[in-house]
Amino acid sequence: MTAPARYHAEYAWLGGQTPVRDVLIEVVDGVIAQVRPAPPGTAATRLPGLTLPGLANAHSHAFHRALRGRAGSARVAPPGADQSPGNFWTWREGMYALADRLDPDSYHRLARAVYGEMALAGITAVGEFHYLHHAPGGARYADPNAMSDALVAAAAEAGIRITLLDTLYLTSTVDGDPLEGTQLRFGDGALDGWVARASGLRLGPHARRGAAIHSVRAVPAETIGGFVAATEGLPVHAHLSEQPAENEACLARYGRTPTELLHSYGALHPGTTVVHATHLSEVDSTLLGDTGTAACFCPTTERDLADGIGPARTLADAGSPLCLGSDSHAVVDLFEEARAMELDERLRTRRRGHFSPAELLTAATAAGHRAIGWPDAGTLAVGKRADLVTVDLHSVRTAGSEPLAGAVLAATAADVTHVVVDGRPVVRDGRHVSLDVAGELRAAIEAVTR
Repeated sequence: MTAPARYHAEYAWLGGQTPVRDVLIEVVDGVIAQVRPAPPGTAATRLPGLTLPGLANAHSHAFHRALRGRAGSARVAPPGADQSPGNFWTWREGMYALADRLDPDSYHRLARAVYGEMALAGITAVGEFHYLHHAPGGARYADPNAMSDALVAAAAEAGIRITLLDTLYLTSTVDGDPLEGTQLRFGDGALDGWVARASGLRLGPHARRGAAIHSVRAVPAETIGGFVAATEGLPVHAHLSEQPAENEACLARYGRTPTELLHSYGALHPGTTVVHATHLSEVDSTLLGDTGTAACFCPTTERDLADGIGPARTLADAGSPLCLGSDSHAVVDLFEEARAMELDERLRTRRRGHFSPAELLTAATAAGHRAIGWPDAGTLAVGKRADLVTVDLHSVRTAGSEPLAGAVLAATAADVTHVVVDGRPVVRDGRHVSLDVAGELRAAIEAVTR
């Protein structure tokens, strides 16, 4: 047993609608051992501001970060090419071009910088929706999990935990067209090939295995049942109804929506998280809620790609736990994702006040950790992982705000001052303890885009 570490939080969010002032949090071997009032004069590391549980980024594609500021506008084509307005499908072509330039070494450098950016934003665990498995053209690396190893190592070096949501990707369309071009890097040929490769993943104590159905475009219906059987007990994620075209193709092929199709094969259950869930029918929302399936919203990406606004409040009322992700990393800021879920509901309904600050924080913390397989994280309570995130309450954004509402409705990632992950300090005074994150981001992105 290591000597206890003590932290005196000026304010701490212990759940509920209001934070508690002057809280002593004692940490032993990476676990919270005590949470109690801090007596005057207590010897402890001071955490001025509001201390929260670690934030969980439940949906990430690390390599997409290199597209920020390059393919984010309405017009994504290079000079001289077609300059018609873009959408998700035109953005995807830029994403494929980037994917073709990555190898295990460059992916490791990029992911380490991206996960470092997440740490600076208060994210202590990430669900990496990983489908970039193989070399260009689909050739296998000598180590078939070299790209996965790069991500696991990157998270360790950045100081955060990772759930590797290893993704099944077999076809290019709902009609079963074969993979081609960049997509050949994503595929394992068949379910058995995916199972054989994914079962060989090497994970450390900071990493856990999960699984994903990329989408109903990429996984034929007749394969879903086998996938469900092969992934029993794992956290399972799936892109769902991000685009109307996906729904239309699924209805034409199977006579069912994507939600109905997944449900018919037993893929919806409390261990499943569907990502985006933007274009749902009333029946879809009911099925997701009745099965206890979680829904991960990624508002900054969904608005960046012009996807639309999903029915967050409807799903929550139906029984679906909500969590949050930064997806393409157009922004890495879980505070922005949380308030955007509320603000998007206001745009969709033209009414205010759909989620309380505590509900939004729960989506960013405990619910997100559960969705990626870390149920022992996400709350400041005895026996939980010692993940502490402190937010400055006196910045130009938060000054004068109530502590909890100020953090959710006004703070940004730039207001995170201290981050502790499993009892280890990772960010102090707004700086990563071991990485020059901005420098690493710049170098890693230039290496794959120049």
